[in-house]
Amino acid sequence: MRVLIVKNYEELSVKAAEEVAELIKRKPICVLGLATGGTPVGMYKELARMHQSEGLDFSGVATFNLDEYYGLDGSHPHSYRCFMDANLVDGTNINRENMFIPNGKVAIKDVEAHCAEYEEKIKEAGGIDLQVLGIGGDGHIAFNEPGASLASRTRLVALNEQTIKDNARFFASAEEVPVYAISMGVGTILEARELLVLANGEKKADIVAKALEGPLSSSVVASVIQLHPKVTVILDEEAAGKLSRANFYKFAASMEGQVRLKLF
Repeated sequence: MRVLIVKNYEELSVKAAEEVAELIKRKPICVLGLATGGTPVGMYKELARMHQSEGLDFSGVATFNLDEYYGLDGSHPHSYRCFMDANLVDGTNINRENMFIPNGKVAIKDVEAHCAEYEEKIKEAGGIDLQVLGIGGDGHIAFNEPGASLASRTRLVALNEQTIKDNARFFASAEEVPVYAISMGVGTILEARELLVLANGEKKADIVAKALEGPLSSSVVASVIQLHPKVTVILDEEAAGKLSRANFYKFAASMEGQVRLKLF
């Protein structure tokens, strides 16, 4: 696991965008798995800037979002489709036909088939090259709440009280937050070729330490990243505040920089 600790959220956003941009430049026809929430917003804005100012080309990029609130139409201002439009798509040349997000308004009788179809579309696209992840306050990734099966696939899930409370900041009140979502499963996420995990702020320090250095447990679903062979974690100083091996991670990152300088 590659852990990069940066000074603040701004540096985190720039570094994360550089990781995504490096893939796009190396593999122009690629598949990105995208996350929503507050943490990746800065990364998306930096990617849009790279497109507008540096010509970063998204025309060959396909995207699959981790999740969508069940019950919200894609045109709803709090839907994740609307989120992606506002924070990334409108500022780049991503082809909307290559942008996939679960349908939050699919009829309940059709949810299982819709989820299976979503999994099939990922396979047809060749699999996800790089999956962006945030870490929820209770350790969830996507909407895989504590106790989720570590082999789970895309499905309809119930949101727990902590998630609803955390996401209430995006709504007028907690009562407006949907209580169900369609989410990629943990097993689906682990099939991505590479994971890019982002976390910022002091409030994430405890759960980040459990995810990176604690035991593998469905109680902290994010701990499953320990099983993946290629993970980059980018944290600001506050989110890294409870890591017991923070000094080692910083040392390893500095050595990586020196090796790159010698090689290139």
